[in-house]
Amino acid sequence: MKNQKTKKLIFIALLSCISYVLSTFVYFPRMAPFQHMMNVIAGVLLGPVGGFASAFLTGIMRMLLGGRSIQALIGAIVGAFLAGLAYKLTKKTYMAVVGEVIGTGILSALLVYPFMVQFYGLNPSTPFWIFIPSYLPSSLMGSCLGFALIKVLKRAKVWHIVNGMLVNQ
Repeated sequence: MKNQKTKKLIFIALLSCISYVLSTFVYFPRMAPFQHMMNVIAGVLLGPVGGFASAFLTGIMRMLLGGRSIQALIGAIVGAFLAGLAYKLTKKTYMAVVGEVIGTGILSALLVYPFMVQFYGLNPSTPFWIFIPSYLPSSLMGSCLGFALIKVLKRAKVWHIVNGMLVNQ
């Protein structure tokens, strides 16, 4: 049992580091699609808590090492948790995509607003939904990349090996 927990912690750290590197060095203006891709992968592999932990660590690294705002943290954790929860409840990979898009593209975009007003000087008269137009396409694009990567890895029989390492035996 202890060995399984250690493996999950290692995978959380590994996915966090991959996510940080991809989000930092492969950059699209106003988008972080690789964060969403990794959220879907972490949610499917590690479940809601593991996905949350991976996104949390990535967000902290992006803030501390990359100088990103609180959006890097809040924008990831809700989507990763919902991706993992949706997959856990349905065992359907596409539902992890739906969870990530709703969690990040809509809910996180709304949750980040008060933080941006309070701590970053966003004008309070700015509409509360201001971040949805940038979060939604980014989360949709990244989630679809995650879905596609999972499908490719399953077809290549790699996914089953990785998933087998995490499943209790």
